Amino acid sequence: MNFRYIAIEGPIGVGKTSLARRLAERFDARTVLEDTENPFLDDFYAGRPGAALQSQLFYLLNRHRQQLAEQQSDLFAQATICDYLFDKDKIFAYLNLDDNELFIYQRLFDLLAKDVVAPDLVVYLQAPTEVLLRRLKDRFRDEAEPGAAEPDATYLRELNEAYQHFFFHYSATPLLVVETSQVDLRGSDDALEDLVRQIENMQRGTRYYVPRA
Repeated sequence: MNFRYIAIEGPIGVGKTSLARRLAERFDARTVLEDTENPFLDDFYAGRPGAALQSQLFYLLNRHRQQLAEQQSDLFAQATICDYLFDKDKIFAYLNLDDNELFIYQRLFDLLAKDVVAPDLVVYLQAPTEVLLRRLKDRFRDEAEPGAAEPDATYLRELNEAYQHFFFHYSATPLLVVETSQVDLRGSDDALEDLVRQIENMQRGTRYYVPRA
C-alpha cells in the first residue's frame, strides 16, 4: 500500500469506524479508534452554559493525547487506519461554540495541532442527511440504551453541511471523497475491494468516487 497512515472521516452515522476496521483487516494494518466518551456531553445536550466549550476542549485534548501516544509507539512501524482526522475537531467547534469560546478554542487548537502528524491519505465518506438519519435511527433502534436521545435531524443537517464545506476547501493531504448513499461499505466485499483499488491508485490532490451499488 502506498499510504502508511490513512484517516477515515465523515459525519455521524456514515460508517467511519466500521470501514476503518474492515480496511485495517484488508491491509493487515492496525486501527486507531476515537475515544467517544466525554463527561461533559450530557450537560452540553441539556444546554448548560459553558458546557459546549468544556465538551469541545475535552475532545480536543483527548484526541491530542491519543495522537501523541500513537506517535511515540512508532506510528509508522505498521500501516495504520484511523477513524478520525485530528483537524475535523474544528468542524464541531465552529458549529457549537460562540465567538468568545471560539477565540479560546482556536488558540489552543493552533498550539496542539503542531504536534500531530498528518495522515498520508484522508478518505471522506459522504451521504445525504436523509440517509444518515435513517442509518442512525436503525442503529438507535438496535443499539441504544434505555433513555438515550434519538438523533436530532436539524443538528445532523447542519453538521453534514459543515463537513461538506470543510472538505470542499480541504487540501492538506490527498483526499478521496466517497459517495456512500447507494452502497454498503460495512458489509459488501465487492464494494470494499473496489474501494481498495481506488485507494491503491490514489495520487496527489482530490478524487471523487461513487462506488458501484
